[in-house]
Amino acid sequence: MADCYRLSPQGLSLFVRVTPNAGRDAIEGVEQRDDGSAVLRLRVKAVPDKGKANAAVIALLAKPLGVAKSAISVSHGETARLKTLAVAGDGPALVAALAALDGPQ
Repeated sequence: MADCYRLSPQGLSLFVRVTPNAGRDAIEGVEQRDDGSAVLRLRVKAVPDKGKANAAVIALLAKPLGVAKSAISVSHGETARLKTLAVAGDGPALVAALAALDGPQ
């Protein structure tokens, strides 16, 4: 399975697909896309208006990754479903936390 992240000197870049306006906030695991890439699927209750869904995504991921909300930012795809998040921190520790998030498919 392809990884939904790329390590960087500051931490990692995380590739996500967000479904806003969902019935619940949830991390649904890694999805293999048709083009061969992988993304972490997320659902948030927030509406995609004035950054509310992006803020909900950051809040959803911060605790399970073990980082402060301020350590996560949207680096690409502010208004798109497919986003790249920059997560600051210890790369190997973040990868281990991500592996724990990815439940059975």
